[in-house]
Amino acid sequence: MLESVRNLAEKVIGGELISRVDAAALTAVSSDDVYDLFYWANKIRIHFKGRNIRFCAIVAAKVGGCSEDCKFCAQSSHYQTAIAGQNKLTDQQVIDSALHAGAVGADSFGIVNSGRGPTRNELENWLGPMLQKIATEGKTRACATLGALTPETAQFLYDNGVRRVNHNLETSENFYPEIVSTHPYSERLNTLRVAKAAGLSLCSGGIFGMGEKWSDRLDMIFALRDIGVDVMPVNFLNAIPGTPLENQPKLPPMECLKIISICRFIYPTVELKVAGGREVCLRDLQSWIFFAGADSTMIGNYLTTYGRSPELDHQMVRDLGLDWQSYEQGPVQPAAAKPLLSRVSHTGKFNIPILHEAEVAVDQELISARN
Repeated sequence: MLESVRNLAEKVIGGELISRVDAAALTAVSSDDVYDLFYWANKIRIHFKGRNIRFCAIVAAKVGGCSEDCKFCAQSSHYQTAIAGQNKLTDQQVIDSALHAGAVGADSFGIVNSGRGPTRNELENWLGPMLQKIATEGKTRACATLGALTPETAQFLYDNGVRRVNHNLETSENFYPEIVSTHPYSERLNTLRVAKAAGLSLCSGGIFGMGEKWSDRLDMIFALRDIGVDVMPVNFLNAIPGTPLENQPKLPPMECLKIISICRFIYPTVELKVAGGREVCLRDLQSWIFFAGADSTMIGNYLTTYGRSPELDHQMVRDLGLDWQSYEQGPVQPAAAKPLLSRVSHTGKFNIPILHEAEVAVDQELISARN
């Protein structure tokens, strides 16, 4: 047993947070010693999170035609991929997806909208009513992944019964310019801050395997710990043909598991969710995500790629002697029958409500008061 890993694990189980230096030491663990890393990450998971795991599900309500140039994304209008143009699901298709998510045990269900941010019309006349219906049904938590938010749009989501938003940092601030050029890293950070100020739970993580270094990975992970996220999605790059990263090699399964374990050491109490790229990168080692420290995973399909059937994931969990915890909080009532946006700051080429820190400062006193 590698004593250095054991000592750090006992420190975490004792209630202490490890430092950046400690985490950097864990990245150096290699060869057969990684099994010690997995073992102790699993111990930390069981100690803080118990033996139940959680599922979440998403639906791509609007796909493609995105103005942004994220190099990993099939939905960007900058690249020639299999996603041609822009398509929308019907309201009933989205609601049916939410009902199915609840039926297969998803604790959370997220509506995902392509683009830099939602328009006022989309929020008030399309997304808002659907999110409100999901929240009031109470079968699963109503979540949203809508791009950049302003204080007004974040409050609008909360007023419609949404209690969690997903907005990933994707990578470190240092590596970010290699991946995205059409919007700044500060905008992503700001969206998390305004969402938290509105009382929304934060789901934010990143994509591993885009060519970043371990230092970049730790920069992102610790930035998220400093912000105080409630859920961290761990995604592994599934290189999409037609995107600039199409030839990026897949991360080896053992490196994926090592990333999960180090995240658990850094985040002992946060819901650690293995999401995109699980099937293609982990292959036969998918069930090891829980032994490596994860306590949550995506069930069903992703945005533009297929996942496994829920039945296979149910069987995987049962085979491990684990169980899943479905949504238990019940219906969430909206603030009004039809909440409206109080104000929208429209910016950019596509006249969408995006907040830039240089234009509108976040009310830090409000954030402090709600924490």
